[in-house]
Amino acid sequence: MTTSPYPLKNLLGGLSPERFLAEYWQKKPLLVRQAIPGFQGLLGQAELFDLACRDDAESRLVRTNRGRWTLDHGPFEPATLDSLPRRGWSLLVQGVNHFLPAADRLLHSFSFAPYARLDDLMVSFAPDGGGVGPHFDSYDVFLIQGLGRRRWEISAQTDLELVEDAPLRILKRFQAKQAWELEPGDMLYLPPKYAHNGIALGDCMTYSVGFRAPSSQEIATQFLVYLQDKLALAGRYADPRLKRPRHPAEIGEAMLQQIEAMIAKIRWKRTDIADFAGRYLSEPKAHIFFDPPARPLGLAAFRQQAEKHGLRLDSRTLLLFKGSHFFLNGESLRATPDTAAMLRKLADARRLEATALPDDLADILYAWYRLGYLHPAHR
Repeated sequence: MTTSPYPLKNLLGGLSPERFLAEYWQKKPLLVRQAIPGFQGLLGQAELFDLACRDDAESRLVRTNRGRWTLDHGPFEPATLDSLPRRGWSLLVQGVNHFLPAADRLLHSFSFAPYARLDDLMVSFAPDGGGVGPHFDSYDVFLIQGLGRRRWEISAQTDLELVEDAPLRILKRFQAKQAWELEPGDMLYLPPKYAHNGIALGDCMTYSVGFRAPSSQEIATQFLVYLQDKLALAGRYADPRLKRPRHPAEIGEAMLQQIEAMIAKIRWKRTDIADFAGRYLSEPKAHIFFDPPARPLGLAAFRQQAEKHGLRLDSRTLLLFKGSHFFLNGESLRATPDTAAMLRKLADARRLEATALPDDLADILYAWYRLGYLHPAHR
């Protein structure tokens, strides 16, 4: 397995992952000075602006003027970004890990949590005084300082009422209880719903590692969508003992009882939950598209490259598994024991070192390569 350039020992301030999870995760904040020693960021302002102008990147521009907030979504025109004032705004780009290999490595260094919980690496730029206002997130977040300095004010307040009609989730009554100035390489962890406010002290770039925390409503809704293709209920509505209704427009009690009984026949098994979870959790976001190779290698040449140099997953790819059941970008695959062992290595390390490939595994990996889901490691 390739050694991470961002070891967990530093990222967690010397804490073991087990201790961090037991004492801090979703419980209390953690400030780590020099979590990434010497860190100056992974890209500059101009490169972030370029990403914000792409239609395959999610970007937002937050502006404030005299207490009023505005929010615009990208992609942006270069002229719009070049004409921004010297103060009062913040540019945020989601999923920078999809565009920069170094950003992908940083995101996946937080491997003390399941990859299914990792969301993305967001990068923000703000001039002096810029920020997005006091707010809270519904998920865990690690805030890593890149360029410049940022002052973070935080509070465990339970008053989470928001400003009405604001385009952002701005807290109405934020009361800071702690504050720190973060310098390049410093990191602040915040649990879900921990109120915070970041203020740029000069030109400033912050790298935010966010975690996925879908709501119960979202999961239930998507599971019902999944069940549509799995259901095969027998029978049809029938009423051989139908009697003339007193009110023809009224929905009768007998009809409701029969419909309720039909719906009650819906059943699912634990294997259905596992299959749904794998597909749902590995499904790429709607704006993500893969780039198949323009001139793909043939199977024999691909296999030779893979066995000589190894393979790496595309930064947009998510490969998860449950036993010998694998899920890649919303698709499902059941593997043989020998194939499963190697696929688990690929899923955990996000790369497969140079090694001989069984025929069935080579066929699977080649199909994924043709779709742009993975690449020879030297490319």
